[in-house]
Amino acid sequence: MTENQPKKPSKSDRTRSQILEAARLLFAEHGYDGASIRDVAAHASIDPAMVIRYFRSKDELFARAAVVDLQLPALRVIDRNTIGETLIRRFLEIWEGAASGPGMAILLRSATSNEFAAEKLRDVFGNQVRPVVAAVADPADAGRRAGLVSSQLLGLAMCRYLLRLPPVVALSHDEIIQNVGPILQRYAVGEDVS
Repeated sequence: MTENQPKKPSKSDRTRSQILEAARLLFAEHGYDGASIRDVAAHASIDPAMVIRYFRSKDELFARAAVVDLQLPALRVIDRNTIGETLIRRFLEIWEGAASGPGMAILLRSATSNEFAAEKLRDVFGNQVRPVVAAVADPADAGRRAGLVSSQLLGLAMCRYLLRLPPVVALSHDEIIQNVGPILQRYAVGEDVS
């Protein structure tokens, strides 16, 4: 093997990846409470003891499976009048883009019944959403504004991706951008949109 060739994953790395893939799928479909260590092990075709060996607990497995990095744009450097549109476009990329992962679906489905998952979702809000919103208007009011932005986006995600309400699922991206963008604009910058 030459220096330029990628290192072949070890059996341990492959097993860990297999467990994580199964966990992401099952947590996304059934939430934290609806997916057991035994379920994950069965889906990964391994013994449940192996899941514990690699991840020590269901909480640690969940924490690794539900990693979410929203990669929100720096709103302070874009045209202030396009903040709402920018946020809703990023939301659609997160949920429907080619690189979208199951992290948000896992958290959203699980947070309604599990405090550990709810705390992880609050961390995403506090560490990723709030700072981005704080940068575009009064930082003292950032928590309220970020909360409103999050309420709109999480409500849309719940209706479109988890509950799959037919009228919401049927909306095109353009319809979502046109209808939700102005609301996000108002919430994010803290002023009425004309």
